[in-house]
Amino acid sequence: MALQDDYRLKCLGEAENGAKLLEMLKKLNPDVVLLDLKMPELDGFGALKAIRELYPDIKIIILTMNDDEQLVLHLMEEGANGYLVKNAEPREIQDAIHAVHEKGYYFSDMVSSIMLRKIVRNDAPAVRHIAVAATLNEKEKDVLRLICEEFTATEIAERIFLSPRTVEGIRSKLLEKTGTRNTAGLVLFAVKNGIFG
Repeated sequence: MALQDDYRLKCLGEAENGAKLLEMLKKLNPDVVLLDLKMPELDGFGALKAIRELYPDIKIIILTMNDDEQLVLHLMEEGANGYLVKNAEPREIQDAIHAVHEKGYYFSDMVSSIMLRKIVRNDAPAVRHIAVAATLNEKEKDVLRLICEEFTATEIAERIFLSPRTVEGIRSKLLEKTGTRNTAGLVLFAVKNGIFG
């Protein structure tokens, strides 16, 4: 119902549990999945892991009542592209779907504040991450910075005079170097390691 008034969105199906969702994904090819954490048979954690392994291009937004800080960070690190609480307004749900589809991630005000608190607390980043950050070349840092500023691959390509395909190649290299799973993970990596701070 929250998506009905947005003509750009089409609901391809609904599944009552994670196992049925995985069955549906064999036949459907959605751009974005809204995923509940509490489901019978296969819960959201298991479904998230399976989708990441089987369908790495599908964007996943977690939808749950739980706003625990550690849970949010854990899910984003495990490959979720966005995180919403179930009382989110329909417009925010729509905005989140469009954001993860176009930019690869959506950080709500709640998730952004959790990330900021993590920085303020001065959590020490892992030594491995510091070493990885030091190995990024200038082009990789440019692409990472523009990803963090919410530009799409095409917009990034225009700004730094590369082809979108080259930008995607650099993004893939960044994922490999940082050990992250998706664009949201790259943003978390940059924030945790104070790369642009």
